[in-house]
Amino acid sequence: MAMRYLRLGVGDGATVEFDANQVNAWPITLHEGHIESVLIDDLGTLEAPARLYGYVWTSGPQAVIRYFEALPPGASQRVPICAVVRTAKGQMRKLPGSRPGTAILEYSRGGVFIVDEFL
Repeated sequence: MAMRYLRLGVGDGATVEFDANQVNAWPITLHEGHIESVLIDDLGTLEAPARLYGYVWTSGPQAVIRYFEALPPGASQRVPICAVVRTAKGQMRKLPGSRPGTAILEYSRGGVFIVDEFL
């Protein structure tokens, strides 16, 4: 319902800074657990610099980020969304030296896309 209100459709995409606390860091270290990200581009009617809230998994060869909520600029409440960071061009591949529970990535930003469900 909230995604329809925001006029977000499956496949809509934008650029996101993975960790609001490590903007433009190279490399970047993500820790398994909750994450707050920042939109660089507008995602449909969700304007940058909206915040995205989700979870990072680091146990495989690449990090996985899924977003469950967004906070539009100037809003007081989060709205539910269903979005993922895509792994194009290996940007989510963990670099050597990534310890258990962490993912060291070459890039601090990448593409985020609206999905209809998490697989």
